[in-house]
Amino acid sequence: MPIRILLVEDDVRLSALIVDYLRKHQYEVDTLFGGADAVATIVASCPDLVLLDINLPGKDGFDICREVRTHYDGTIIMVTARDEKFDELLGLELGADDFLYKPIEPRILLARIKAQFRRLRMHPDSCAPEASQRLVFGKFSIDRTDRKVHLPDGSAPRLTSTEFDLLWALASRAGEVVSREDLTRLLRRIEFDGLDRSIDCYISKLRRKLRDDALEPTRIKTIRCKGYQFSKHAWE
Repeated sequence: MPIRILLVEDDVRLSALIVDYLRKHQYEVDTLFGGADAVATIVASCPDLVLLDINLPGKDGFDICREVRTHYDGTIIMVTARDEKFDELLGLELGADDFLYKPIEPRILLARIKAQFRRLRMHPDSCAPEASQRLVFGKFSIDRTDRKVHLPDGSAPRLTSTEFDLLWALASRAGEVVSREDLTRLLRRIEFDGLDRSIDCYISKLRRKLRDDALEPTRIKTIRCKGYQFSKHAWE
């Protein structure tokens, strides 16, 4: 089955160029030219990936991302013409998996899309045939096959694809300190520049969903100047 992409973009000319380019690379692409119906369309059609502009008539991309994340856990790449770093942080905090700035270079867009789907297929230590597909710590479990997480209270929080991959990366190295550099390379396919706070945003969202204490976290610990550590013993 072809990968289905929903493009939410009010610039008709840009939209046509993106659609034409992606269709030439065998993607199935639908379009919306405003934000008013975006949430309902995403939830109803459940595309594999959403390309979401920020500045849209009817409802902006931030509101769409925030609202849709309670119902949709597929990949969202946000796009903006504004050169504001705060926009990227806000988009990632609201649940976006990646962020692109206009003007969009088609080859870069295609590479980012491929990276998202490659990451979904990639598993730590996947070269080892005995690699575990399910990790259990006390009453907590994370399953790589169906991409589900179960907490000690029996609940199963909905994680975005990036949040799940981040949690798996930490849980599969439970007890070890994993650096921001390693997590940035794994999740974003770029080198950590010392300023990028996207991993911190994802960690913050993960802690809320895992019911970890934001002020004194015990499940995902911050190791100052080194990175993050998934605790083996905080899940009873």
